[in-house]
Amino acid sequence: MKVLAGNSNRPLAEAISTCLGVPLAKASVRRFSDMEVFVEINENVRGEDVFVIQSTSFPANDNLMELLVTIDALRRGSARRITAVIPYFGYARQDRKTGPRTPISAKLVANLITQAGANRVLTMDLHAGQIQGFFDIPLDNLMAAPVFEKDIRTAFGDDELTIVSPDVGGVVRARALAKRLDADLAIIDKRRERAGVSEVMNIIGEVQGTRCILVDDIVDSGGTLCNAAVALMEAGAKSVGAYVTHGVLSGGAVARIAVAPIEMLVSTDSIQATEAVRVSRNIRQLTIAPLIAEAIMRISEERSVSSLFS
Repeated sequence: MKVLAGNSNRPLAEAISTCLGVPLAKASVRRFSDMEVFVEINENVRGEDVFVIQSTSFPANDNLMELLVTIDALRRGSARRITAVIPYFGYARQDRKTGPRTPISAKLVANLITQAGANRVLTMDLHAGQIQGFFDIPLDNLMAAPVFEKDIRTAFGDDELTIVSPDVGGVVRARALAKRLDADLAIIDKRRERAGVSEVMNIIGEVQGTRCILVDDIVDSGGTLCNAAVALMEAGAKSVGAYVTHGVLSGGAVARIAVAPIEMLVSTDSIQATEAVRVSRNIRQLTIAPLIAEAIMRISEERSVSSLFS
């Protein structure tokens, strides 16, 4: 087994490598003067089981191209099997046509990864489950729920909790975590007037006097979470926290969350933290390196990955 890292999230790749006890393979991933991506694998990969760790986060197009070129280099180097380990799968929010003459970019990206030469994909908390069907190769979709469950039990102890989905689309994810914690479930009913702007309309469920935990897969602008937190506090919640798998946190999201009634926003390190995130008073990251490392080991040894979550 060999583990290779792109440039999107070196700290996570190094942590996964440490958990596996396998050093990162020697490779050069650099740019020409016109910003073309060039990848050179500096050790033999013929007949090897290779795992390429690369999130397609900001800058999404550069990191995606790095992944594709790396896969092609490995394929031409006669690697036996190439697994694309994509902790954060970019373009996942474009999983369907939202209007006339609009793309389904998640499917396009799936095609690109497959055609580049990947034999399988390992990712985490896809924005929409149907994206698994966009790939014609095996895909393992890990869940952050076990990592969140452990942290919530440590942080909140025996407090009365309500797990809250910030929209109807995330109910399955929130219900799964609520079941693990034996907690109540609430749902925010919102109406989105236009892209990037959300308006909280109603809270389905009882939150009076409980500590509410918002659960989502992606936080980008932070508008949805902040509006939901305000609505929950107005409905009588004792406090509001948030657990989100992928902390995109673009634009003024960090500043927006800093002034929102959110005690703590917890995300995984699927996306490398910016300096603003690192110094924020109410944002912190949990590592998913042990979880991904265990999944990589199981794939390499042809053992069950789904049993990680049973």
